[in-house]
Parts: sequence; C-alpha cells; structure tokens
Amino acid sequence: MTRQERRDPEQQCDPETTISRRTLVHGLAVCAGATVAGASAALAQTPLTSPQPGPVAPPSTITNPPRDFSPRGAPTTYFWDPDIIAVDPSFNDLAQPNTAIKRLHTGLLWAEGPAWSAQGRYLLWSDIPNNRQMRWSEDDGHVSVFRTPSNNSNGNSFDFQGRQLSCEHLTRRVVRYEHDGTATVLADNFGGKKLNSPNDVVAHPDGSYWFTDPPYGGQLYEGEPDIAGGATNPGGKLNPRIGQPAGFVPGKRELPTNCYRIDPSGRVDLVVTEAQVPDPNGLCFSPDYKKLYVASTGKGPGDTGAGGSGDMFVFDVGADNKLSNQKRFSDFMVDGVKCGPDGMRCDVNGNVWAASNAGRAVGYSGVTVWSPEGKLLGRIRLPEVCGNVTFGGPKRNRLFMAASQSLYAVYTATQGAGPG
Repeated sequence: MTRQERRDPEQQCDPETTISRRTLVHGLAVCAGATVAGASAALAQTPLTSPQPGPVAPPSTITNPPRDFSPRGAPTTYFWDPDIIAVDPSFNDLAQPNTAIKRLHTGLLWAEGPAWSAQGRYLLWSDIPNNRQMRWSEDDGHVSVFRTPSNNSNGNSFDFQGRQLSCEHLTRRVVRYEHDGTATVLADNFGGKKLNSPNDVVAHPDGSYWFTDPPYGGQLYEGEPDIAGGATNPGGKLNPRIGQPAGFVPGKRELPTNCYRIDPSGRVDLVVTEAQVPDPNGLCFSPDYKKLYVASTGKGPGDTGAGGSGDMFVFDVGADNKLSNQKRFSDFMVDGVKCGPDGMRCDVNGNVWAASNAGRAVGYSGVTVWSPEGKLLGRIRLPEVCGNVTFGGPKRNRLFMAASQSLYAVYTATQGAGPG
C-alpha cells in the first residue's frame, strides 16, 4: 500500500479532510471511532504544507505521544517510523520501511564529525568539548573512547586508502592518521598564517583533501579563544592556556573563513573565499565528483561581518580543480522554519542528506533530504539539534546522525556515496 492508502481508512468521519499534526487532537475528539494507531499513521506521513506563524509549538511538531528513543524504549512503529516524513512521494524510494530511528548512545557534550571505517566496521565521531573521539562497534554496539585527547577535533572522514582524517580546533590543523599509527599534519596554515579552526574534510579520488575553515574553534567551549586582542578575546580577560598542557602556545585568528584544497604534493590552495560562502561549515562532493556542496552556517565567534546565512551553495568542479558556476542550492526554509544545514553527505543517486539545526523550532531539527536539483524530498525528525551525518554499516545503507548529546542511526533504502 502507499502512504496515502494507509491514511484513508482513518478518515471515515470526513473523507475530504486530511489529518494534520496541528488538527490531530481536535480530529480525535470529533472522530471518536478513529484509533490512536490510525491517528499516529496520519501524523507520521502528513507533512506540514504551510508556513507556521510565530514560534513553533512543541505539541504540534514532536512525536505524539512522546517516544523513548533508547534501545529499551517501546516499539515506535510496525511499518513506517512516525518521525520519517515524506514531503515528496519520491522519498518513499529512499526511506526504508519497517525500521526505526534508534538512539545508539547519549551523554555527550556536543557530538560532531561521524565517519565510518569500512575495514574496522565501526563508527567514530567527535565529542568536541570533552576533547575526545568516540567509537561505536557494529558487531555488538559497544561504545568506547577512541582517542583522547583529540585536540578538540570536529569533522572526521576516511580517505580512499582507509586512513582517518580529522579537523582539530585546538591546534587549528587538519591531520591524517596513518596505518602504522603515526599522525601526519596535512595543513595548519595558509600563506604563512595560522588556520582558524578546520571544521569538515572530504577526500577526492585524485588524492587531494578539501576542507572548510570557519571560526567556531575560537569558542572557549569547543577549542581555545584567541590570545589577548584577538577576535574571540578582544578584552584579553580569557586565558587560553588554562586547561592546556605545558608548553601550549595559543594563537590568534589571522585568516578569513575560506575553503581549501590540499594537493597530493602538500600544497594548500584557496578554492572558496569568504566572500563567496561566509563561515563555510559542512561540505561534500556529488557521487561523480563534478559538484561540491558547501554549507554556510550562522555567524561564528568573533565575526565582524555578516557571517553565515544558513544556506547551502553548490559549485561545478572542473578538471583543473577550479570551481565555477556558484549557485544557491537551497535556503533551507521548511514550513517557514529555518532548518540550518551543517554537515552533509550525498547518496549514490546524488541526493543530499543534510544535518538540520532549527534551534528552538522543536520538530524541525534532524535531517533534511534534497534532490540534486534542490527540491525537498523528506525529513527525519530528531529530539535534538543535528550537527553532522554519514552513511555507514556493512552495506553503507545506514544513516548515522551526530546530534547534540547523542548518536542516532536509521537504515535507508539507498547507499552513501564515497568513503566514510
């Protein structure tokens, strides 16, 4: 049956009326014969279609009744998860029926940078304020500390040789962990000036690495503030050495917020300027590596300009690695709510799965899914702001979502493109 066919039996009181989240409670009172299960099905698959005036009210935008996402929580669905919402019918081909969103772990301070190791069959991610990387093992679901200290790492990825890449806030650099356990510094400056705080990194088949460099590591919570007089410590009242090892040398913001390419030779090239995409955050390639997507997140610490816009841009990638034909991919407005993008990944069909930060608009944080043309296809609602996503699992068909204090996962009917 289609989703529409599943809704129709519960609309016997008025077949011309579609049950919406906003009118669900009223509809249940009028249609006393409708079952709670039927109402839940209607709630699950009926997207909001009009802008919502004013603040979004939690009772109309969260699962009703409230659900327990933990492994010991009661079952949420017998066919479609109520928090996986098809905005466009084509999303039915991407969402996996008879599976549910699961919270795999919680108790973090700010989860970011999930990356899947195909060889190790584990997921690693960053807990930035706790200065550590975590690991979830696919075989038994065990969670452990993978690396501590992590230099307040943010984004992680794996290259085509299975080596881990990490963006470090504290040391303002991009590193690669080799198979023998050593670490290689790939980039820590541009033109002799220290990087801001590398955020996200992706590998290209030609052996290069592309990364974003916004200012978010300049926060006391996620890295270290500038020395006195810097953008994040203009009055000099903060001491960036507190809590750091002996010999630590704090820095000062010296560069605009740009995107860079690390050539296989080690040369670092500027590929996207702050004027093009202010405060660049997440980035990913299309499956054929002919397009680069870059998210422009909100204004970062110490910004004196406009900062990010909460939009996403897409560029054509030339054979010479030059970017051209910049376009606004989407403004990420959904039902009148700004679902600010952060980290993202493409599936094998070129659809973009983007983490959603809707702030206090409960029910709009999680993941938004877009066609290559920028059309909203579906949403995954989470009870926390989502910072980043990746595809993993033995078949690379499971979406892992690093969201605030927790790690979530859900199976999909598609596969992620590219390495972890």
